[in-house]
Amino acid sequence: MRLGGLFTAILVAALWSVAPAGADVSGPFETSAGPVRVERVAGPFDHPWAIAFLPKPGTFLVTERSGTLRVVRDGSISAPVRGVPPVLARGQGGLLDVVLDPDFARTSRIFLTFSEPVQGGRRGRTALATGLFRDDGGAPRLEDVEVIFRQEPALGGSRHFGSRIVFSDDGKLYLTLGDRGSRDNVQDLSNHLGKVIRLNLDGSVPSDNPFVGQDGVRPEIWSYGHRNPQGAAKRPSDGAYFTISHGAAGGDEVNRPKPGKNFGWPEVSYGTHYSGRPFPAATRADVEPPLHYWDPSIAPSGAAFYDGDLFPEWKGDLFVGALRYELISRLDVDGDRVSEAERLFEDEFGRIRDVRVGPEGALWFATDDDEGGIYRILPAR
Repeated sequence: MRLGGLFTAILVAALWSVAPAGADVSGPFETSAGPVRVERVAGPFDHPWAIAFLPKPGTFLVTERSGTLRVVRDGSISAPVRGVPPVLARGQGGLLDVVLDPDFARTSRIFLTFSEPVQGGRRGRTALATGLFRDDGGAPRLEDVEVIFRQEPALGGSRHFGSRIVFSDDGKLYLTLGDRGSRDNVQDLSNHLGKVIRLNLDGSVPSDNPFVGQDGVRPEIWSYGHRNPQGAAKRPSDGAYFTISHGAAGGDEVNRPKPGKNFGWPEVSYGTHYSGRPFPAATRADVEPPLHYWDPSIAPSGAAFYDGDLFPEWKGDLFVGALRYELISRLDVDGDRVSEAERLFEDEFGRIRDVRVGPEGALWFATDDDEGGIYRILPAR
């Protein structure tokens, strides 16, 4: 790194390293990377679902499942951001993921996923919207909001919306879609249930998607046979795309979605149904096997590859938040070989919904609670 780049990195780390006044600090906790402390950066939030870091140090966005987008500035939580589309906040549905456009400094654009009400809220579906984020001294707001994708069909019920957004190195967008509790339709390529889709950033379909031009098949589909992938992350070292999906009583999966490939749900899965009944098969020749699975289930959600400098021992590892057991699972990833290496903070902070890497190199996480918080993990010095 050149001197100027090093100075910038040190400055950013210094600006981000100051905890908000009165911040709760827990620890130290012993980990494979040495002792760490955990700071509560902001809260309470109503079931926070996702975190997105803004360019200004100390500033980030948080989605609340109840339908509110907030801005946090040095620990202070804003009033609701205006302009968020109507949200069906019921069960697992609500305002879900938020990410910044890869060229946010130029475009000011953000992307949101949410459960969209249909037929007056009797039905719902995962939708993807984009808008311009404005925070210029007045009340924060979204402008020019447009819904650029809607999952079909819309269904009743309030579960399995999936909903994680990841940008690829070639300028495309991946979005995970849960089965909405309609597992019998997941193997049907005429719908979006239990699929990973791939879009251009304007919502159009890339011409090289695997099912483009096939009759009766949704051209947005990249892969299928997924139950409820609430985690997704891009590996910084090579741009490889990974998803993390809920199983039933067992069979939570880490996968690398590949174009046109079937990942098996509900016909092929590890673990059992909630009733204890086994699945027809754990493996099948025409189904892509998971890179890793948990049995019993940990109920995985948000995930991130660590690429910071604060924890050199964790460089390249995948961190997955878990709702069950209330922990973060650290996974060792070597190519396509994945294994669980460590469980962090079990039963210490609550249900962990999202995991992100902050601009200062800390690991951040959100807890899923009606008074949920945003936390970060730092070396205990």
